Order: sequence, then C-alpha cells, then structure tokens
Amino acid sequence: AQLSIGNVLPVGKMPEGTTVSMCEEKASDRGRLARASGCNCMVVGHSDDGRKTRVRLPSGSRKTIPATCRAVVGISAGGGRLDKPVLKAGNNYHKYKVKRNCWPRVRGSAMNPVEHPHGGG
Repeated sequence: AQLSIGNVLPVGKMPEGTTVSMCEEKASDRGRLARASGCNCMVVGHSDDGRKTRVRLPSGSRKTIPATCRAVVGISAGGGRLDKPVLKAGNNYHKYKVKRNCWPRVRGSAMNPVEHPHGGG
C-alpha cells in the first residue's frame, strides 16, 4: 500500500516525520500506542540496519520499536473532545457510569470518623 491517510504500513517503510496512530508495540499485537481520540505518534528515525524504528509518543517520550510493527497513517478521529465543557452533573454521571465506579467523589472531611481518617470534627 502507498503512504496515504488511513493505510496500514510497517513503520520501517515510512519516512521520518510521518504522523501515525494505532501503532504496534510488538509485531502483530494489533496496535497498542496512540489509540485514544485525536492521538498520534510520529516516526522520528530508523536504525542503520533497518530493524528498529524510533517513534515519539503522545506523551512526548520516545520509544524504540521493531521496524516490522504496523501503524495507521494519520491521526485518529475525535480530537478536541475534552475542549467542550461538561456543563452539568448528569453528563458526568453518564460518562462515568459506563467506565467505572469513581464518581461522585466524596471528600474525606465530609465523612464520619468511622469512614475516613479525615472524617468528623
């Protein structure tokens, strides 16, 4: 496949400076890096023997991966999702309901002494 947005290629075949998403960490692990909405990696460089490739992760850190690892060319959709304000508690309720039980968060000072070290008083 040619180097165009949406195509899947081994990172060793991509030129330096290519923006990729859904990058594999080990060969054929189906993509572990830069999977969230709007995330992307960048191919920074290749080793001289062509077996390793260096990519810059969304966090800014650089990682060396095998050149046979595949990645999708381009940025994943949904960038700017966190820019819109939540506006009301019900939206947060539904957001965290499908994820895990970590909302609402009650302060320790609002609890009773039997429930938390900061409680009471």
